[in-house]
This record gives sequence, C-alpha cells and structure tokens, in this order.
Amino acid sequence: MQTQSIDTTAGRIAYRQSGGSGPTIVIVHGNSASSRAFARQVDGSLGSKYRILVPDLPGHGGSADAADPAAIYTMPGYAGMLREFAAQLGATDAVFVGWSLGGHIVLEAAPDLPEAKGFAIFGTPPIGFPPAMEQAFLATPAMAYTFQPELNEEQARAYVAAAFRPGISELPAEMVADVLRTDGRARGQLAASIAPGGYRDEIDVVANLRQPLAVLHGAEEQLINGDYFKTLTMPTLWRGAVQVIEGAGHLPQWEQAERFDALIDAFVAEANA
Repeated sequence: MQTQSIDTTAGRIAYRQSGGSGPTIVIVHGNSASSRAFARQVDGSLGSKYRILVPDLPGHGGSADAADPAAIYTMPGYAGMLREFAAQLGATDAVFVGWSLGGHIVLEAAPDLPEAKGFAIFGTPPIGFPPAMEQAFLATPAMAYTFQPELNEEQARAYVAAAFRPGISELPAEMVADVLRTDGRARGQLAASIAPGGYRDEIDVVANLRQPLAVLHGAEEQLINGDYFKTLTMPTLWRGAVQVIEGAGHLPQWEQAERFDALIDAFVAEANA
C-alpha cells in the first residue's frame, strides 16, 4: 500500500490507492485515524477488484496540518477537501464511503457530489441541529476524547479500544500511533464547529438523497446507538434496512473484513449497474 500525495487548498493531502481497475470507491476515515485503518481493503481482494482511494484528512496521517484550523478542521472544510480530492483524481462519480467522522464528512459533501454513484456510512449516526447526542451515541467514557485536543498514550489506547467490540485487549500499534500523530487542534476545532450553521443538517441530507445510501452497523458497537437509525427517514436506504455486521464494533472493516468487504462489494456493484 503505497502513499501518494496531492496539493489542495487545504494543504498537502496524502492518500493510498489500490491496484484494482474497477469502479472507484473513495473512503474517508474517522477522527484521529488515517488511511491505514483501511489497509485490509486497499491491500485485499476488494482493492484488487476496485480502484480504492483513501485520503488522510488534514492534520491526520501523512497529510499536512491545517494552516488555518478554524477553516479546515470543520465539516465544511473537510467536505471541501473531499470534493477537491475527488475532482483532482477523476473520482467525482465514485461511491463514497465514510466511517465515523468520515461518514459525517461524506454526508456534508453529498449534496455537492451530484455525479456520485452512491454513499455508504458506518459508525455514523446522521445528526441534525441541535444534535441529539444522547440518542445517537452511547455513554462510553472514551467518547470524551473525541473533542479533547491533547491526548496521552493511555488516553489514545482507551480511545482505540472503544472502537473495537468489548473484550479486545491487543490493539493495533498503528491505530494508537495515528491518534497520537493527529493535530490536536483538529479535535478541538471539531467541537467548536458544532454550532448553528457549522454543518449541514444530516437528517435532512439522508431524507433527500437521490443516490442509494448504504448504512452499516457493528452489532457490538460501543460508541453508536443502533436504535437511533430507526428514527430517521432514509428513502434511498440500500436493501431497505441497516446492514448489521455481527462480531464487530466501530471497526467492522478491521474486525470483520470479509463481511464488510462483501457488503461494500455488493453495494458498489449495484450502484454501478
């Protein structure tokens, strides 16, 4: 999995690309993570079949820290980077997949991606304003680290552990390292941006999508309340239901890669049919 980079108005953006020549999938990672969280997709059978592109968000992984945090480390700022990334790489007609914060970014960008074949989100409860945090998210102590600028290694490990299903003790070293590498201003500014006009009403976005929307959910999530999805109107919901992945928490692409890949494969195939 080789890292490449492009220059954008948000700064230098590092990304990973698979070797497949099929339809394009653009994947957006979550808060305090990087494209390495999708190594099993880029380097696996899914990546051999499809052209997968996974950028590192500004201030994350191999990408540059934001020169203007107040403008870049926001939902509109990240969404602008995503649109520019897709345009530069000829991927505006891709299927866009977002995990956790990445899913919120995909929903923020969706109305401005009219050529997209479809959208898939997981670990992402669409929120309106004010956000129904208590309904959408579970009361997990590590959630507090989502918006905390500075994290030590113990806190970083707790944050990563909460993303797995309960009982996992061996954590991928690269995931802990990605948390510690992340520009702390990205977490702090994200909290500040949750204000009126700070992001699109995602409940409205999913209710008005024209393209198909796949929603995946780990059955053993420690961060997201799966019942919350039942309160939403999602007329283009793929297969008419949230796709629950057994044996997975917030990281189904890692914990249950084969099941995750099979769902994404089927969704992308249908979206491009």
